This record gives sequence, C-alpha cells and structure tokens, in this order.
Amino acid sequence: MVTIREINASQTWDLRHHVMWPDQTIDYVKLAEDEDGTHFGLFEDDQLMSVVSLFINGQQAQFRKFATANAAQGRGYGTKLLNHLMAAALRYNVTTIWCNARSDKAAFYKRFGMIETDRKFIKEGLGYITMQKTIIP
Repeated sequence: MVTIREINASQTWDLRHHVMWPDQTIDYVKLAEDEDGTHFGLFEDDQLMSVVSLFINGQQAQFRKFATANAAQGRGYGTKLLNHLMAAALRYNVTTIWCNARSDKAAFYKRFGMIETDRKFIKEGLGYITMQKTIIP
C-alpha cells in the first residue's frame, strides 16, 4: 500500500543523499532551513520511497530535494508525491510554486504545468533551471 505523510527533516536525509549526491557526505544534503520546511514522504508499506521538502514564504513556495529511490523510479511515485505537494501548497494559500530543476528533468516538471524561467545555473557540473507555476484554486 502506498501512503504519503509528513515526516521530519532528518527522515529525508538518507534518501536525498543516496539519490542526489551519493559522492558527497550526508551533510551536503542537509539544508540550514530544513527545520522551517514541511517534508513529505511517500511510503510503500513501511519503506520510504520518495521525499520532497516544501518551504513557504508568504504566498510563494519552493520545493527542494525531491528524490525517489533509484530502484523505485518509473513507478509513478514521484508523480504521486508532486501531486500531493501541489495540493498541500494550495491548502497553505500558496499562489506561486517553484523549484530549481536539474535541466534533464525539466520535461517531468512541465507535465505539472510548470514553466521554465530565464534563470539557469551550474552546480557541481550539473545544469539547473528554475521552473515555476501559478497555482489557481
């Protein structure tokens, strides 16, 4: 059975580390603002399969550190979790949601109505683009 629930920031760190930056130390995936965020985990039975963190600032929100276990990718878990996140942002009265997406993942975010902005950058040799979406209730 697949469930999504709020989790503590510390529960996201192992999955973030293994999926996003396995060649770095685990401290690399910890954010100074983690304690200010709302963190969601998608579980299959009791196994954490996907995580994402939401940081709200007024009516804007950024989601960060979106990761799905490598062995679980392609099963729709990321889609379910991002849909849940979008619905949660709406409940928090967010009108604009954005992320810094890895450039090779932009097509995934476009499926959720997110659009590319002009902001692009490189981090640790990987290309990123800022994507955003206006949320309408």
